[in-house]
Order: sequence, then structure tokens, then C-alpha cells
Amino acid sequence: MTSENVQQLFARLRAASPQPTTELQYASNFQLLIAVILSAQATDKSVNLATRKLFADAPTVQAMLALGEGALAGYINRIGLYQSKSRNVIATCRQLLELHSGEVPNSRSALEALPGVGRKTANVVLNTAFGEATIAVDTHIFRVANRTGLAPGKTPLAVERELLKVVPEEFRHSAHHWLILHGRYVCKARKPECWRCDIADLCSWPEKRDSFGEKLR
Repeated sequence: MTSENVQQLFARLRAASPQPTTELQYASNFQLLIAVILSAQATDKSVNLATRKLFADAPTVQAMLALGEGALAGYINRIGLYQSKSRNVIATCRQLLELHSGEVPNSRSALEALPGVGRKTANVVLNTAFGEATIAVDTHIFRVANRTGLAPGKTPLAVERELLKVVPEEFRHSAHHWLILHGRYVCKARKPECWRCDIADLCSWPEKRDSFGEKLR
């Protein structure tokens, strides 16, 4: 994709959603971190359903640690991998208290040292909580970046690095939010809605279809 088309792509996504943010619900940096950990291989909707009650009963690091793995599992047992996530969340709470005075650290290395936190989770927290221009590549972004030709890559890390190269600085902070929303609601995995896509003319995917399944010209 040419630099001119990249500029136009993000200008259109920004016009459609001027102030994008995560759809996860939270009231503190700690709650954001926990919600993102829980969102691995789960939908934001399912996480929000679980954390609504969880964060009401255990809104702080200390309160969540006091729950313990067993009680925490009862709050999140409808989320995939809930048992391992319960272990990771409790271990993360303990580490936050022991190493960071109960605060969420604002460095990548410290975040990735927390149980259950990988590069994608760290990127989300750094971007959403601390305003850094990171790009967290999930399945939606990986698909959109490859399908459109925006930033092709065989791995999430390769796509992330390519996006950091090609996304203009003015769009970089919100880029992953725009791409996630676009992938979640328009450029869907099985049935992309190309006929209502704001960037269809910029997209290099050869299989674009209209609402009747006919190939777009």
C-alpha cells in the first residue's frame, strides 16, 4: 500500500471514529490490566460480563488477591482458559504488591514480567493507560493488516513492526483501536462487509464482495 493510501486509510478511519478506545470496561489502570489479561482468546463482551461483578466486589489489587484463585475462578468461569487466568491474575496481584507498591508499572519489561502478560497485553496497557504510541496486534489487526495490504506479515510481531514503520505519526496512538474496530465490525473473518467499508477502494484484497456475494468491481 502506498504512503498516500495509508494516510487516506487512517484519515477515513479517524473520521468515522474520532476518539476510539478499548471496548473493555474498567475504572483504573489495575482493572484495565486484569481485563486485558482475561481477554486473551475471549471476546470483550464476555470479559465485561464477568468483570462487572468482579470489579464491583474486588476493585483493587489487595481485594482481588484476597479472593484467591478459587473464588476468582467463580467470577470468570464463563471465559476461556479461566483456570490458568485465575492463577495468573492472583500471581500478578501478588507481584504488583511485592515489586510495584500495588501500582501497574509503565515499562514494557516490567509489564511483560507479570504472569499472563505478553507483548500484546503490554502494548494495550502502555497505549491505553499511559498514552504510548504502541500497536497491539490481535487477530483482528493481523487479518486487516494482511488482507488490505497495509502491513503484511507472517507473525503478529512482524505485522506490529511493519505497522510501526508505515503508520504516520499522527495516527499511531489510535491506530490499533481503529484497526480492531474495523476488523471486528466490518472486515470480519468469514464474511467481510466490503460493500459498506470506508476503505474498500484502498484495499488490495482480491476477494472483495458486495452484499449479494458478487465480486466488487
